Amino acid sequence: MQLELLNEQGQAASKFDAPETLFGREYNEALVHQVVVAYQANARQGTRAQKDRGQVHHSTKKPFRQKGTGRARAGMTSSPLWRGGGRIFPNSPDENFSQKINKKMYRAGMASIFSQLAREGRLAVVDSWKVESPKTKPLAARLKAMNLQSVLVIADEIDENLYLASRNLANLLVIEPRYADPVSLVHYKKVLVTKSAVDKLKEMFA
Repeated sequence: MQLELLNEQGQAASKFDAPETLFGREYNEALVHQVVVAYQANARQGTRAQKDRGQVHHSTKKPFRQKGTGRARAGMTSSPLWRGGGRIFPNSPDENFSQKINKKMYRAGMASIFSQLAREGRLAVVDSWKVESPKTKPLAARLKAMNLQSVLVIADEIDENLYLASRNLANLLVIEPRYADPVSLVHYKKVLVTKSAVDKLKEMFA
């Protein structure tokens, strides 16, 4: 499998021989969907909660008299039938939304995403991704020169200068191979991988 090797101007300078086991797989839409949904579900905290009729703030005074009004009888405003009342079956704050994904399935799903990105031309390889100073402006100018509006960079090593320069750019995310996740791969329009990171990704997902 050959991928584009980009230069500093964002142009394809040559080709890079990439492993077929990672970038040449068939696209499995059902597996990718399951991996993405499971990843998002496992990120949920499960701390949402609702109040029952004993927890809502209300008065225990009877809203109106029992008879003679023509309305249905009511004892207090915390009834679930009333606006602002408690829920009949409230959500508990300790819900567990996690989903189990086997390691083999996760690796296959990630490889399927990488392969599809390569086929669509959304994935390319660069020699390295480093900056000389922790300044955001030169890095933003570099992205503009390479005509990159939304990009995920997978670098083998992130030093302090690169971390400080990239953290304030909303359209750029720089991560190490071990932090590659399916949601980020699908979200960003362009994915750049350094040469050294390709070998690490092969060890993890191929």
